[in-house]
Amino acid sequence: MISAGIIGGAGYTAGELIRLLINHPDVEIAFVNSSSNAGNKITDVHSGLYGETDLVFTDQLPFSEIDVLFFCTAHGDTKKFIESHDIPGKLKIIDLSTDYRIETGDHDFVYGLPELNRRKICAANHVANPGCFATCIQLGVLPLAKHLMLNSELHVNAITGSTGAGVKPSGTSHFSWRNDNISIYKPFAHQHLAEIKQSLTSLQNSFRSEINFIPVRGNFSRGIFTTTYLDCKVGLDEIKRIYEEYYDDHSFTFITDKNPDLKQVINTNKCLIHLEKHNDKLLIISMIDNLLKGASGQAVHNLNLMFNLEETVGLHLKPSAF
Repeated sequence: MISAGIIGGAGYTAGELIRLLINHPDVEIAFVNSSSNAGNKITDVHSGLYGETDLVFTDQLPFSEIDVLFFCTAHGDTKKFIESHDIPGKLKIIDLSTDYRIETGDHDFVYGLPELNRRKICAANHVANPGCFATCIQLGVLPLAKHLMLNSELHVNAITGSTGAGVKPSGTSHFSWRNDNISIYKPFAHQHLAEIKQSLTSLQNSFRSEINFIPVRGNFSRGIFTTTYLDCKVGLDEIKRIYEEYYDDHSFTFITDKNPDLKQVINTNKCLIHLEKHNDKLLIISMIDNLLKGASGQAVHNLNLMFNLEETVGLHLKPSAF
């Protein structure tokens, strides 16, 4: 059995990660560290896990007892934690924050998008889990980048559920504001743009075009629905062939001829992609569950790859659908 520890256990992504790991046949959770909840039952915070676990939050850090450490911490906190603690060099780390997603000479974290870096992830000791918007947008255009077909600006509109804002209440996440409402935020300047550009240029070095990204707050709790369009003169049949070939040996991304809806991916680790041509414009619809394929499900996918397990283990999840 793979023994896992979790740092920062009170948020939405941590709750989903705990849910997945306690039902994973090859993993046992050794500890969930949360200084503010130490001594409390996991179910006091994640009530949806009643009857599934008797785990208790701890403020201890028994690194010697685990094989992998997950960080579900606020952005900036993982780097501070690693720099201030003596973490065994052989301990595998999967970080769900933004801290190590951009490749630099200062760290050895591999960018953990399996559809881009599966071989590197399999050999990695440290993995930086991608952002949720970044995952959904990249999966929609990676096949084009591989074939050097990103030669115009990308126009991206993506709407996300309120869980994307985290568990801590804010002025734009509480029910009375979010319900029956919609708004944009960080237009053209979202923090996930840097990792998206990093991935696309790794496949298409010539990519220099703008990514015109408009993020939207939705009045639902979870999921990301993305529409991307760009100039493209290649016929639809050839584009579909390129996408199907790219994702043929990947377990969670699927091309659908029918115009999909968000509920088809909610509560799963799937990404659905739909392609349309409108004259010389290519429209790409992509969608994921922001807490699973966009966070905790992808983290478990990375764990499976890092420990040489079949990559879908623990991730056979039924979509909400209705």
